[in-house]
Amino acid sequence: MQIIDPEQTRSRLPFDALVQALRAMFIEGCEVPTRHIHRIDTTGDAATMLLMPAWRKGGRLGLKLVNVFPSNAGTGIPALHSSYLLYDASTGVPLAQIDGNEITSRRTAAASALAASMLANESARRLLVVGAGRVASLLPDAYRAVRDIRNVDVWDIDRTLAEQMVIRLRADGFDANVAGSLEGAARHADIITCATLSREPLILGAWLQPGVHLDLIGGFTPEMRESDDDCYRNTRVFIDTEEALLKAGDLLGPIHAGVLTRQDVLATLEDLCSKRHPGRQSKSDITVYKSVGTALEDLAAACLVYDASPGRAPTFDADVTGL
Repeated sequence: MQIIDPEQTRSRLPFDALVQALRAMFIEGCEVPTRHIHRIDTTGDAATMLLMPAWRKGGRLGLKLVNVFPSNAGTGIPALHSSYLLYDASTGVPLAQIDGNEITSRRTAAASALAASMLANESARRLLVVGAGRVASLLPDAYRAVRDIRNVDVWDIDRTLAEQMVIRLRADGFDANVAGSLEGAARHADIITCATLSREPLILGAWLQPGVHLDLIGGFTPEMRESDDDCYRNTRVFIDTEEALLKAGDLLGPIHAGVLTRQDVLATLEDLCSKRHPGRQSKSDITVYKSVGTALEDLAAACLVYDASPGRAPTFDADVTGL
């Protein structure tokens, strides 16, 4: 059983290959049971353990374990720890233990890029990143794998974090700047991507210009919102999986307000990858993509990491993974 540390995990998940691996897994499919959530009693705030399994018959079986201990705040210990266990699905033989934090953050950014490859205009050049955390910092590189992103504006409620991210992006060759006005940056962006923990809408529908693609990553509970209800008026709405309709405040809010219905959601990421839906249909479409994540993506990323081990061959065929 291999033990693959964070640095090795990161180096084996370049975004061009990861986007292709995700696309292949959405086309081929796998079993994804509902995630298990367990509350853990501690001396501080209640902790949470999440178990996220997925497998392909005759292929690989994976389980992501995530421990969230809020009481770690102020102790110097991160609140979240994650690991990924990969097995042979035919025999149950353990194959690898992989760093779960790198799996999660990189597959999340890559999934947004995968969606954008079918929903954003091919001419998209200017990206607005809302947020400057772990996932947000990866988004420009991920998007550059599918679009010729040249200009990146960064906005965060903490301007210092945005400034630090801009410095890193410039070192990576982007024309990057801190957005002085969120509204102004949104009105001029070709792609807007949000990766925050906001509970109040940050992006307003009134700011969305014809042709823009809005990517909403951060909100994963009914209480979290990155977009207002107007973002769902006269726009084309897509989701990663059906689970988004059950847990994402960005969708539940407008549904409750009568602005959005289930029938207004045009397709899932599986539908797009399998070409059951064409995605963007005109340059003037305003597309909105809401994701909450899925264990399918974790399994695809873990297989890519394991298959990058010396002497191993990839499990995905080239004709399936080409974008």
